[in-house]
Amino acid sequence: MKREAETREPFSGEELAGIRSQFPILKEQVNGQALVYLDNAATTQKPQVVIDAVVDFYRRSNANIHRGVHTLSQRATDQYEAVRQTVARFINSATAEEIIMTSGTTAGLNMLARGLVEPRLKPGDQVLVTVLEHHSNLIPWQEVCRRTGAELVYVPLTEDLTVDLAALESASFSQVKVLAIQHVSNVLGIEQPIKALAQWAKAQSPEALVIVDGAQAVQHQVVDVTDLGVDAYCFSGHKLYAPSGTGICYLNRKWHQEMAPVNYGGGMIHHVGDFHSTYQSVPTGLEAGTPPIEAMIGLGTAIRYVEELGLDRIQQHEEQLTRHLLQRLSDLEGVQLYHPLGQRQFNGMVSFNLEGIHPHDAATGYDMAGIALRAGHHCAQPLMRYLKAPATLRASLSFYNTLQEVDAMVETTQLVKEFFSDGII
Repeated sequence: MKREAETREPFSGEELAGIRSQFPILKEQVNGQALVYLDNAATTQKPQVVIDAVVDFYRRSNANIHRGVHTLSQRATDQYEAVRQTVARFINSATAEEIIMTSGTTAGLNMLARGLVEPRLKPGDQVLVTVLEHHSNLIPWQEVCRRTGAELVYVPLTEDLTVDLAALESASFSQVKVLAIQHVSNVLGIEQPIKALAQWAKAQSPEALVIVDGAQAVQHQVVDVTDLGVDAYCFSGHKLYAPSGTGICYLNRKWHQEMAPVNYGGGMIHHVGDFHSTYQSVPTGLEAGTPPIEAMIGLGTAIRYVEELGLDRIQQHEEQLTRHLLQRLSDLEGVQLYHPLGQRQFNGMVSFNLEGIHPHDAATGYDMAGIALRAGHHCAQPLMRYLKAPATLRASLSFYNTLQEVDAMVETTQLVKEFFSDGII
């Protein structure tokens, strides 16, 4: 059954104030100014309920999992495995066995590249990517192609920087073995038509793999991996209001027999002989070593937290903030926005530059006013070359941000411009 978002009213002012009170760090001051945190695409802040879940584990349940018969070990194992069930429900996986615990999106993508894709490739095979990819969803495929002789192919894009499906239909991709693509751009917030792309890839070859970097999607919208028809979908916990060092790799059970481990050690073995060993089935056979148990429990808590708020309401609020920010920045002289005119989905991301001011210098000016923005190439150097910009500023929004914070950022933009032009702030 397709997972549907509920339709509810946007957050009221009172609700938003209550939400903000649940994030202790939002009370911090930076350089004597109230913190305005607009770097959520890099990492999100953590609500008190997640912090409490981590602390509670250490207070009441701290033990290693899957190895002990004593009470604490069993309790910790039950809590850990309950997270797998929570994630399966959250992304509508057919079964919890399709949920592999990782340390983040990067780990999941590298695991798929080495353990599933590389053994299937030969010279002349095609691995498709886009110019928008985060380095974590590009470098593994570069390396796999280098080792196997497969060809890395950049697919054509429309003017709004989504994959050009019409051009794909008319091009020759008879040897496509993998489509590796981000769901949402970490620079521009552009959303790719994943379901249509998966259908196209499977039409080229039923054995083609569709692997999705979902690091910038799951925190902004309902994701249904079954409806999307993808083979693998990776995301990180720290971008979903959970602790760092947590991630998920959904892998359709169709590929479990072909998926080989890339890390070896305790917890994933079935039998260890003197010279040869056998391994557990997926997912356990891919999860070597002791995981960050308390952090994974925090991930389960974070998922339940955003579900309670409602991803539909989160998406509405973030869209309102993003459109307001884009409009206000577009009214300022000397601000270059990098968003295609035809773009409809923003997913909380706005990338821009201030004329004549290096992004790192500008970001320092914002920080003086207590505003946290990201400046740099955002681990997307091919996209920077495409945009003809060595780096950009990026404001990335969350449901705990407010219109007042957006306005404060815009007002600071004017001050930063004046400082670098006149030396006055």
